[in-house]
Order: sequence, then C-alpha cells, then structure tokens
Amino acid sequence: MAAAANLEDVPSVDLMTELLRRMKCESKPDKRLILVGPPGSGKGTQSPIIKDEYCLCHLATGDMLRAAVVAKTPLGIKAKEAMEKGELVSDDLVVGIIDDALKKPSCQKGFILDGFPRTVVQAQKLDEMLDKRGVKVDKVLNFAIDDAILEERITGRWIHTSSGRTYHTKFAPPKTPGVDDVTGEPLIQRKDDTAAVLTSRLEAFHKQTEPVIDYYNKKGIVANLPADKPPQEVTSEVKKALS
Repeated sequence: MAAAANLEDVPSVDLMTELLRRMKCESKPDKRLILVGPPGSGKGTQSPIIKDEYCLCHLATGDMLRAAVVAKTPLGIKAKEAMEKGELVSDDLVVGIIDDALKKPSCQKGFILDGFPRTVVQAQKLDEMLDKRGVKVDKVLNFAIDDAILEERITGRWIHTSSGRTYHTKFAPPKTPGVDDVTGEPLIQRKDDTAAVLTSRLEAFHKQTEPVIDYYNKKGIVANLPADKPPQEVTSEVKKALS
C-alpha cells in the first residue's frame, strides 16, 4: 500500500493530468512493437513519439536488467549472479523480466521493445511468452538506412567536451574547422564515432539482426521505414505503418 499512500502527496494538477492521459489512452488500440535499426538510424528520436502517441511503455532490456538487479527481484538476483560470473544473462531470464514489466499499468496498451530480440531464438522465446498472455507482436519497425549514409551521419560528429556542444562537418559545421565557436577550444571525436568502430558495429548488427528480420518477415509484420529521411517524414511513415 506504500505507493497508494504516497498518492496523497502528489499535486492535484499532476494527478488530473495523468487521469486525463489515461482516459484518452483508453480509446487507443493495443500495439506491441519491436524497433530494429543500427546505431544512428533515429530509433531514439522516434521511440518517445510513438510511446506518447499510442500510450505504450518503452522496454529497453539493458535498463530493465539493471533495474531488476538494483530492485533485487527474484529474476534480478539470478541476473546478478550471471553477471558476476562474467556470463551472459540467459534469454529465458530476459524474457522473464519483460514478462514482469508487462504487468505494469503503463504497459496496459502495449509496448515498444528496443534492443531485443537480437537472435531468432530470442524472438521465438518472446513469441512463446506473449502467446501465453494471448497476445502477439503486431509490428516490427525496421529503420532501414544505407551504411554509407550512417557513416556520414556518425563520423561527421565532433564534440566540445566541456560544454557538450556538438557539431557536424556537413550538417552543422563550426565556423572554423575543428574549433568550438564559443571558446575557440579544439573539438574532439568520440571513439565510437570513428569509421573503423562504426564499420565493425554495423557488421555485427547486420549479421545478428538480418535473421531476426527474416523471421518476422515470414509472419508478414515488418514495416521498412526510410530512416534516411528527415525525422518528421519518418514519424509520418511510422504512423502510416501503424494505422
């Protein structure tokens, strides 16, 4: 009852706002979505928009695992044991943590899964779990983008460390190449943003996820999004795919 007692301390405006949100959400159709796309494909931009539009909960399995470990849930304790041994957390454990999360009121209308499943076995285990709940994955949104465009997007990023200001050699260049506009200090490139690192990340991504896309393609639920387009256009493509 601790949570219910705490409601007394929540400002009325916040309570009413949440109540109105839930009432508005009642009329929305249930949706269970999976987002697939390489780093830099814009999933992070679209995910909050989809979440708000369709009243879904956002399930990022990495964050959920860490939260379960901190909360010392039965599955969290098992996950911690695996991590401490340097082992990978088993697929069954991750699916179990997703299953637990789906009991929350915020997941009542459905979910967005991001970063899972990464293998066909994981996809099958997820399907089995959802099947027990009498539901299924409705749509897989594939953020399709050419590797060359991604490379241009990511390897062009430069950062001013102390302020966090970001630049892009093509899309938002500094006034003087390699130098921060405000302080005149040198800009740096994150290690992850170099072409060599990106190439290996993309290779791993394609190798791992192409079989997963094939798995869902056979079920006829994949929507390929033109992720190279500006964000607003991608959003309208998402809405088309989900209507």
